[in-house]
Amino acid sequence: MDLLKNVKIRPFRKEDLGAIVGIDAKIMGASRGEYWKRKLERVNLKASQVSLVAEVQGIVVGFILGDISGWEFGVPDTIGWIDTIGVDPAYQKKGVATALASQAIQNLRTLGVKAIYTLVSWNDWDLLQFFRGIGFTRGDMINLELKI
Repeated sequence: MDLLKNVKIRPFRKEDLGAIVGIDAKIMGASRGEYWKRKLERVNLKASQVSLVAEVQGIVVGFILGDISGWEFGVPDTIGWIDTIGVDPAYQKKGVATALASQAIQNLRTLGVKAIYTLVSWNDWDLLQFFRGIGFTRGDMINLELKI
């Protein structure tokens, strides 16, 4: 079966919460239902155009959450963000994340976004390689941290 021919990308819906919690639990090794419930309640109408899920035969197998900047940190509203991307481990490395990211990028472009940012752990080689593979490069902003 050619998976990419069977992947349907569509906008996130509230009823996708359970599937997203399930995928996240498989990836993280623990269920974070309340975290995802709060997080997904904040997905607004504008952001929902770039918050997407991937389905295979009607089953959600991946998701991407994105948004448009509202001038946080002096970043203009022509900047998009990829907040979170997750793919069920059984469907990883089969093009699902690329399909999700491609559609999110297209949706952001349609909404007037000129650049897209995301944050990735310096030690997450697979995720760094994924983003590099779809065209991301190191940006001008630096993440600062203070441990307390």
